[in-house]
Amino acid sequence: MVDDIRRWLVERVADYLDRDAAEVDADAKFADLGLDSVYSMILCGDVEERYGLEVEPTITWDHPTVALLAGHLSGELAAR
Repeated sequence: MVDDIRRWLVERVADYLDRDAAEVDADAKFADLGLDSVYSMILCGDVEERYGLEVEPTITWDHPTVALLAGHLSGELAAR
């Protein structure tokens, strides 16, 4: 499940930043990729819509890479 979430997150970040998904390093910090607070909020909404999880707006600060966020979301989904 974590790999599917990671792929989806990479695709979302790539779309926000108008990049190819291959250019998004899952271990790079969101801020280093160029994801600002506006896109972080949009990502929260996309996560809630896609996975039915209510997430805090600080989620990208608490889990600052695609890989870390994917692991967190996978754990949250498994706990449900």
